[in-house]
Amino acid sequence: MPCSGNGSSLHEKGVFATTRWSVVLTAAGDGPKGAAEALAVLCESYWYPLYAFVRRSGHSPEDAQDLTQEFFARLIAKQWLHDVHPERGRFRSFLLVAMKHFLANEWDRARRLKRGGGQVPLSLDAGAAETRYAREPADPATPEQIFNRRWAFTLLEKVLDRLRREFTAIGKADVFAELEPALSGARLDYAEIAGRRNLNEGAVRVAVHRLRVRFRDLVRAEIAETVTNDAEIESELKHLFAALAQ
Repeated sequence: MPCSGNGSSLHEKGVFATTRWSVVLTAAGDGPKGAAEALAVLCESYWYPLYAFVRRSGHSPEDAQDLTQEFFARLIAKQWLHDVHPERGRFRSFLLVAMKHFLANEWDRARRLKRGGGQVPLSLDAGAAETRYAREPADPATPEQIFNRRWAFTLLEKVLDRLRREFTAIGKADVFAELEPALSGARLDYAEIAGRRNLNEGAVRVAVHRLRVRFRDLVRAEIAETVTNDAEIESELKHLFAALAQ
């Protein structure tokens, strides 16, 4: 998907007519198969943040797995999308409100479902999810804060993986491994890296700059898939940084 450094050209190029969330909203529950596929791709990045939300809300690991799977089963079947309208905005907000509604009104019935029965639209690794959840900071964070924090980290992990694959595809996986710490603010020894790679220090600085620019572009592109206009990209970026700072 096209992405620029300033966000305004996203709208000018018509990106929002074809983002995954826009496709889902346009279909609104009874549209083409492509809408279901777009929703499934979006949900792959959100199942763990929602699992963490359910766990922090007081449910056991087993119930959290059942509830998260059942939530996505119903969502991907588009049973809850008929009343969703494009002006409702970002996918993250929609998911959180939908999960709260689900837990408040339907968790009792969902928890009685036989585990593994029925449709399982996403592959939820319960063991890995609980291991990740056990690493959550022992702080008084609310379920919403946990969800937002996990959303932020999951999005960045997805972007890093994409960036790593880009470098690997051109035979520069080792370069990415060496420069990646700069993306998290680590100070690199440019002279040392230049010496190892038989480059001048300026070339290394340029490579780091380009890496950071590409990383920012990919973050914007990932967020753009989950909103309906470019103003919401800026809002989600601010929310992302706030979640990471919690």
